[in-house]
Amino acid sequence: MNSDNPEKDRDELVFVALGGLGEIGMNVYLYGIGPSDDREWLMVDLGITFPGEHEPGVDIVLPDLRFIEAEAQALSGIVITHAHEDHIGAVIEMSPRLRAPIYTTPFAAGMLKAKLAEFGAANTPDIREINPESRYRVGSFDLEYVAMSHSIPETSGLVIRTEKGTVFHTADWKLDRAPLVGKPTNEKRIEEIGQEGVDVLVCDSTNAFRDGTSPSETEVAESLAKIIEQESGRVILTTFSSNVARIKAVGDAARATGRQLVVAGRALHRVIRVAIDAGYLPQDFSYVDQEHFGYLAADEALALVTGSQGEPRAALSRIAQGEHRDIKLGKGDAIIYSSRIIPGNEKGILEIQNKLAGLGCKIITDNEGLVHVTGHPRRDELRQMFDWIKPRLMVPMHGEMRHLKENARLARLAGIPSVAPVSDGQMLRMLPGKPKIIDDVPVGRYFRDGKLIIAEGEGSVRERRKLSAVGLVAVALAMTPRGDILGDVDLALDGVPEEDAEGELMEDLVLDAVDRTIDSVPPKRRKDIEMVREAVRRSVRSAVDRAWGKRPIVKVLINVVPTKH
Repeated sequence: MNSDNPEKDRDELVFVALGGLGEIGMNVYLYGIGPSDDREWLMVDLGITFPGEHEPGVDIVLPDLRFIEAEAQALSGIVITHAHEDHIGAVIEMSPRLRAPIYTTPFAAGMLKAKLAEFGAANTPDIREINPESRYRVGSFDLEYVAMSHSIPETSGLVIRTEKGTVFHTADWKLDRAPLVGKPTNEKRIEEIGQEGVDVLVCDSTNAFRDGTSPSETEVAESLAKIIEQESGRVILTTFSSNVARIKAVGDAARATGRQLVVAGRALHRVIRVAIDAGYLPQDFSYVDQEHFGYLAADEALALVTGSQGEPRAALSRIAQGEHRDIKLGKGDAIIYSSRIIPGNEKGILEIQNKLAGLGCKIITDNEGLVHVTGHPRRDELRQMFDWIKPRLMVPMHGEMRHLKENARLARLAGIPSVAPVSDGQMLRMLPGKPKIIDDVPVGRYFRDGKLIIAEGEGSVRERRKLSAVGLVAVALAMTPRGDILGDVDLALDGVPEEDAEGELMEDLVLDAVDRTIDSVPPKRRKDIEMVREAVRRSVRSAVDRAWGKRPIVKVLINVVPTKH
């Protein structure tokens, strides 16, 4: 092929993230092979993240896939590394746009199918189950699942073999030789893969700032049982709903302490059903639904509930506000936070903890005891992985930019020849030759807002955000086509102070602004309804700003009433 641009014709292996680099959550990674105008693509994971305080009313945040949607005919498949929502949460809603098969282990397939059955979907994804620790092909990509211990069963690192070289994509992982549920990290196989030769390591960065090695899930289970045994009142434990090992630990603690396990939260019920079916929880795993909680004596009640990240609709939030139908708490009861705070959720979690403290509850976090252990590698574990794999290039993934940069620093200190921390949307040429950012692709967010999926730039969420800060003034008036005002002006003020600093009613200030504006417009010009609407809007907004120091959202509704001739 003749070309004036040899770079365009170059056969290469590239990497780009549509989520997961520079943030914790919404993991979507793409590997492409071939020249720039004829690449074959592989997607690894398709996850969500959760909204922050600047996204009011949003249920979940989905990735913007427009780049790969445009390349959908070249997407050979979507490979799932594990069943956490930040890795599979967008599959049901977004994969129909891509029309590519989903490759995943049985447990993650079970989770996807359970969500499909519970919520339904217009289009059912093509889910293809792959046994853990199997080797298989997706298009031109020769793939191998490698067992990695994490906080959910069947987490799999991914070896990606191509004609240009080999990549080891770690997924989320840690070194836990006693994970309580599921297999430990297959250290022997990782060493073998390193000896075979790995060109690129794409590595989890979440805990790059933490020294040492993470404790084991078995240690946490033993600690939880001791803590629960010491409590004489009701005990509530909240954790990530997908943490099957923690669910098993709580069930074991209930039996050991003579308590009845109560489960509150739809997501927890779903995970328990799938885990029992997959053999990760025993068939006789004993628990009851939330309506039984009130019938148990204080020293018999142990509840496992959703809401560890401060989610306003989750069970723990409703319990803290005294609004939960079945679970009520008071003095002498204990709440165990068996989870870590995901960055961005601090405010919501602290608000709930303060409300629980106000009820007289004792709050136990990982500051007070070993009640949680991370599912991600600390520094010593990262160094061990670097030593096993000995890649020519390390690309940090899964973390905020500070995590990515710190993981990159550790890799350089470990003697890895080349390190390339990149952000969402930056396309990195991994192979051949030196790594180089060769393109930028569009990235962004979609919001699930009730039953709708809307683009980040659409106005409804932005308007809600503004409403939460400055309130709303609605002005309604009736006019004839000639511009005559009929009747009185109606007002509605929401989120706006009732009075100004001198005690004058804000409604009176608004009415005065409307009257002045209408009087200032010559009768002949009042026929221009849109001009009148905009003039009133500006005048009201300025009047409130002078009195309050904030400019509210102002809506002017004009009803044009025909007159008889």
